[in-house]
Amino acid sequence: MTTAVSKKVCLLGDFAVGKTSLVRRFVYDLFDDRYISTIGVKVSRKTVAVLREDELLDLTLMLWDLAGSEEFDRVRASYLRGASGAVLVCDLTRPDTLNGVHRYLQELQEISPDAHAIVAANKLDLVQQPPVGIRPALDLEQVRAAAAGLGAPYYLTSAKTGDEVEAVFRHLGQRLVG
Repeated sequence: MTTAVSKKVCLLGDFAVGKTSLVRRFVYDLFDDRYISTIGVKVSRKTVAVLREDELLDLTLMLWDLAGSEEFDRVRASYLRGASGAVLVCDLTRPDTLNGVHRYLQELQEISPDAHAIVAANKLDLVQQPPVGIRPALDLEQVRAAAAGLGAPYYLTSAKTGDEVEAVFRHLGQRLVG
């Protein structure tokens, strides 16, 4: 018999780091180049099988894609309540977005101190084969050091190609039931 469990996971990061694209890739295996700003919050869900000890669990991840704008700061706290985990997203082409993940984790821990976090350094495709005018701004060591400072595992992801997207959510899911 399989046990069913549901966990709330928030996606946190500055605007345009790819939070919505990561969710779309994970849940629907889709990617769209058009930028559509999230206003407030969008909730999606996906069920994955994870192992806890010798038991197979059907883990439903309730994915709360939160807007990354400063105007949203005032109400973000109410959306973080009850979160079991978070994917902290930064953009590999914008170094300032890595600094932001510290602030988002701190905010999460104030509201949900037992929440688990994982870092997704997104847009790997732009670093590997940058279009004209885009230069990689973050290197692996910066991401590694930031994640270590947060006490969180990290993945280099691409919502466009799908690189490591599934791994981020499965790793976090495993931590949530472990």
